[in-house]
Amino acid sequence: MSPKSILSLLLAACVAACSPSAQEQAPAAVPVKTIRVAPQDIDNTIELPGRVEAVRVAEVRARVTGIVQQRLFEEGSDVGKGQPLFRIDPAELRASYAQTSASLDRAKATAANANAVVARYRPLVAENAISGQEFDAAQAAAREASANLAQMQAQLRAASLQLGYTTVRAPISGRAGRATITEGGLVSQGEATLMTRIEQMSPVYVSFSQSASEILKLRRALASGELALGEDEPVEVRVSFSDGSEYGVPGVIDFFDFSVDEDTGTIQLRAEFANPDGLLLPGEFVRARLFAGKLVDVITVPQRAVTATETGGTVLIVDKDGKAARNAVKLGKLIGDDWVIEGGLEPGTQVIISNLQKLSAGTPVKIVNGGAAATARAD
Repeated sequence: MSPKSILSLLLAACVAACSPSAQEQAPAAVPVKTIRVAPQDIDNTIELPGRVEAVRVAEVRARVTGIVQQRLFEEGSDVGKGQPLFRIDPAELRASYAQTSASLDRAKATAANANAVVARYRPLVAENAISGQEFDAAQAAAREASANLAQMQAQLRAASLQLGYTTVRAPISGRAGRATITEGGLVSQGEATLMTRIEQMSPVYVSFSQSASEILKLRRALASGELALGEDEPVEVRVSFSDGSEYGVPGVIDFFDFSVDEDTGTIQLRAEFANPDGLLLPGEFVRARLFAGKLVDVITVPQRAVTATETGGTVLIVDKDGKAARNAVKLGKLIGDDWVIEGGLEPGTQVIISNLQKLSAGTPVKIVNGGAAATARAD
């Protein structure tokens, strides 16, 4: 190859290297989905841990002393009010009842005889056949006999009650727990021996607590109009189990304490739930969501679009040049999967909610909301 040909090739290569086609091309626009933020009214939800409590709990205790003969219920089963639970040996109390009954019969006879004496003496004293002192003594004996009769009648009623207590009955309807005494065990009236417990299963309470500072924020929001809640409007509560599933029956707040716990700085609240299937168990921990009115004219952004920082948070927005821009925001409360934005976003701003890991400030973006693709540009 001649020197002239080599020179021509070198010049051609130099021209090719300097041509625009060899220069680095501009980066391709990244497809993203966006939301256009706007003020709206949303449910004001508050999530708190709670604990299920029975509305009524009855401790079944012995009211007489004796030996337990039989347990009449199945542990862990539902029992009705008045249902027999235990039978205590009644032999001694039956004997006491019979003795009192005999004493009552004797008192009746004594009272009848005393009244008959008074009846016989009444005409005699009018004829001065007996002295007034004797008649007064007969009347006093009749009154004493009547008082003794009333005492025996009261003692017989007490003996009947004691005899009735040998059959231990359920004071309320509910679910009976484990028996704490077995057949052959001695129970005592003086010690009020605990025999079992019964818990009412429907309705049930869910108790939880909220910090006093958060309650103060709610009151201020109501006063300023930021939170809409009617004076007599019930506060609905929904609960979720430990596995994340939601209990299908909503409840309502039925108790709100007006004093702050000195140790925890919290205020106690309680909701009542119907529990017809017994799914909510006393002592169980649940997650409660309170729907306390509506937040008025607030801006929200999906949680996945927000990067939390020590001073608040940031979101990626579409700027006027169709590029991603990082925007600092002031975060409010997290409601469900959305952050309430208290500052830093103007209505109408397009916030990027997808492909965030591929973006940085200045990256061109292409909006693909609803399947339609368009290069982002200022509206």
